[in-house]
Amino acid sequence: MRKEQDKMKIIARIETDFPEKFGIPRQSRLSGCRGRIVFEREYRNPEAFRGIEEYSHLWIVWKFSKAVRETWSPTVRPPRLGGNRRVGVFATRSPYRPNPIGLSCVSLERLAYEAEGPVLYVSGIDMMDGTPIYDIKPYLPYVDSIPEAKGGFSEQVKEYALQVEWSEHCQSVVSEEERENLNSILSQDPRPSYQDDPDRVYGMEYAGMEIRFQIRGKQLTVIQVERLM
Repeated sequence: MRKEQDKMKIIARIETDFPEKFGIPRQSRLSGCRGRIVFEREYRNPEAFRGIEEYSHLWIVWKFSKAVRETWSPTVRPPRLGGNRRVGVFATRSPYRPNPIGLSCVSLERLAYEAEGPVLYVSGIDMMDGTPIYDIKPYLPYVDSIPEAKGGFSEQVKEYALQVEWSEHCQSVVSEEERENLNSILSQDPRPSYQDDPDRVYGMEYAGMEIRFQIRGKQLTVIQVERLM
């Protein structure tokens, strides 16, 4: 009997402005955050990229490298449902799955040939810096776009957003582009949904900065921004 070959190869890793999990957009395309996909040496043959620039979007198949577990649970608690309601793992995009595989649709900004070989510049990412990538496929609008598709329980929370306010000092520390990206990230409410302490100060790292903020009701206020380098 032939032994089944089920080992997946890492073909690339993505460089992003997210050094840790906290604060990463919950889904791809919810922000304009950019990434840089650098391929492993074995997969740097320029022929493998012929024609890719004809597409505007790509599917990225990747590994939840910080969510690997020996065991799995048939149900999970989606944060957007308050962390109290359990649903089947296969009815969610939770990272805690039998196989820790993620799927993201990103915008292809450009293909560049650099010292590391072919590099893909993408936007709309939801991956941590250094995330391993298993595969890349083109997004095909005529089959991948289904306008009449049902969104399950996600329809209940898709319009949820916080109003983001900045102190005058904090605005002066970041560029307009950085603030725009951070607004799109912070408005999604990075907190676990079971946390609702109006006096608590939360912190996240993004693009070499430590961002500290508080949330009261549906308003998030950025109270401190510190450059880490």
